[in-house]
Amino acid sequence: MPNLTRAPEDEEQLAHLVGARVVTGTGDIVEFGIVFYPERVRALRALRVSLGVIGIVTALRLRLVPAFRLRKRQWCARTDDCVLHFAALATAHRHVDFYWYPRSDEVKIRTMDPADDAPADVPFARLLGEEIGWSNEVIPNTRQLRFEEMEYALPLERGLACFAEVRDRTIARWRHLAGWRVLYRTVAPDDTYLSMASGRPTATISLHQNNTLPFWPFFRDIEPIFRAHEGRPHWGKQHTLRAPELRPLYPMWDRFLDARQHVDPAGVFLTPYLRTLLGVA
Repeated sequence: MPNLTRAPEDEEQLAHLVGARVVTGTGDIVEFGIVFYPERVRALRALRVSLGVIGIVTALRLRLVPAFRLRKRQWCARTDDCVLHFAALATAHRHVDFYWYPRSDEVKIRTMDPADDAPADVPFARLLGEEIGWSNEVIPNTRQLRFEEMEYALPLERGLACFAEVRDRTIARWRHLAGWRVLYRTVAPDDTYLSMASGRPTATISLHQNNTLPFWPFFRDIEPIFRAHEGRPHWGKQHTLRAPELRPLYPMWDRFLDARQHVDPAGVFLTPYLRTLLGVA
């Protein structure tokens, strides 16, 4: 995940997907790409977060980085200390996030950096563990947990203020229920039309709950806080928004719908839910 302070000026550089071959709703085979089909870049920007309505992808062209060794460390800290110093952490590390535990009101901070370019320590935190290896081995987690999740993406400058409200509300009303952690992370801006980070540096906050426990009362109570901070919901997680509420959140919403109409004028890829979500009659 690119660090916000190191993002290149050209936001297109942030995208891993730079080309694709797609079967459209009319049965045509079309190729999109930054290099070979620059006139179709708009369609590619719609395809990156397509919700399944921009065609059936049969081939991808990806921009990759050379393999590198990564140092992953986990730290325990007081929540107030983490919040106070988080901006400095985000500047210092390639990747940083934290999990807040409602019942202990402590956080677990995760930092990931190139193995030979990692800051020495986190002065206000206690080191819990360290792992060094190839990035593809260190980053993935294998787990059997099943849970419900709601994640919203906020403008970066409003992220910590939103987290403070979520923290206060959870402690006041949901501490007895919310035994699972709340995740806070940052994401660099991109130019993908329906991306959570489209056009703005972003902070995300995720609520989690065991799938065997009630979650909607908790999620529904917190969701208005996210919305008050201009939050955008994660498309693959729990939320209650539909087209009238979603459209103002995405400056490129109409461009996405134009791309969808162009590749699938008959709505072959639209389900009843997607029609309601996108506001397509």
